[in-house]
Amino acid sequence: MKFEALSDKEIAKTLGQRLKNLRLRKNIPQRSLADATLLSVNAIKSLEAGKGKLATLIPVLRELGVLGDLDNFIPEPPVSPMQLAKMRGKIRERASQSRGSPNNPSQKSP
Repeated sequence: MKFEALSDKEIAKTLGQRLKNLRLRKNIPQRSLADATLLSVNAIKSLEAGKGKLATLIPVLRELGVLGDLDNFIPEPPVSPMQLAKMRGKIRERASQSRGSPNNPSQKSP
């Protein structure tokens, strides 16, 4: 699916529908999923409608057995050997701006 062509609401709705389809394939009622995740049925319904919160998504993914798939969804970015040498063991905590243009909206953030 080409998510780039969809609006944010369409993407959220699509992801919610995929969660619902996964839950149904596993034959888990919303009430059972809610009980197992210590969430309300309304929280599950909201998530499946594409209106849920990230804090709701995590226990649902865990209960549906797909939490490990997050590495495929948002992989850990590799660090180049040159970047490691520059950092000398320090962990990067901030992004830097381009010199000369303090607010460059055309620049993509990592």
